[in-house]
Amino acid sequence: MQARTPSGQADRESSTHGLRLMAILAHPDDESFGTGGTLALYAQRGVRVHLICATRGEVGNVPPKMMQGFKHIAELREHELRCAAQVLGLEGVHFLDYRDSGMPGSPDNQHPRALAATPVDEVVSKLVPLLRRWRPQVVITFDPIGGYCHPDHVAIHHAAVQAFHAAGDPAYAPQDLPAYQPQKLYFHIFPRRLMRWLSRLLPWFGIDPQRFGRNQDIDLVQISQPDYPVHARINYRPVGATKQQASACHASQEGPPSAGLLGLIFRLGFQHDTYMRAHPPTPPRQIERDLFEGITPDVDG
Repeated sequence: MQARTPSGQADRESSTHGLRLMAILAHPDDESFGTGGTLALYAQRGVRVHLICATRGEVGNVPPKMMQGFKHIAELREHELRCAAQVLGLEGVHFLDYRDSGMPGSPDNQHPRALAATPVDEVVSKLVPLLRRWRPQVVITFDPIGGYCHPDHVAIHHAAVQAFHAAGDPAYAPQDLPAYQPQKLYFHIFPRRLMRWLSRLLPWFGIDPQRFGRNQDIDLVQISQPDYPVHARINYRPVGATKQQASACHASQEGPPSAGLLGLIFRLGFQHDTYMRAHPPTPPRQIERDLFEGITPDVDG
């Protein structure tokens, strides 16, 4: 017996059959705190959504009580990610098995397996086979400063951009999979005007905007300065609760405030994901409301 679906949902799923989206990110929680609304929305519509996570988030402080049943932080963080992936409706999660590099200037930057210390060509060589195997039409990753200047975010940005183009080059090894060129590449960006507004508002709540987050290592004033163009805006309000549920899977991390007046401000201010379109390089004539705009579904992959 065919399951009953809300009016219009079957049509939407039929129209998205053959569409594939891949997010290339750095740590467990990036997929929920950052692009979670977009991933959940497209998964709900029937798009096949895959996540590449470069590290397991080994660096950072976790309350000891949360480590019960886990041998190390990486194991806990992976468990949290798989919980979030199920909530978001992701079809697959793929780890590159690099180590979290920590924030700028920390000793973890120099670890031999740190993502930030790895030659970009090596990371590209791991990404290209995944792009060719899963054949996404749309790829999303961080902006050039990695959202908030984390070395791993910046590193995976550069690798994702190179891999996006290398995947379609028949001369690029390995050649056990045919070349495949994704059609669109987007950078997830924070709305800078809103970030500047928050930087002025947070002190009223006793929060230093230059020392934001659980580890007080995020400078909101600094990251609000680059002004990237917004080419796409995705309204994820229909899956807002799903994004919050996925974020809750990452209990060991501190995401955006969720309680009180400040939590209300964040929920009202962040109901859209905004993107800069890096490829095709010609900006769209108007703000895109769908990352798959102009893409015809196919049944390959």
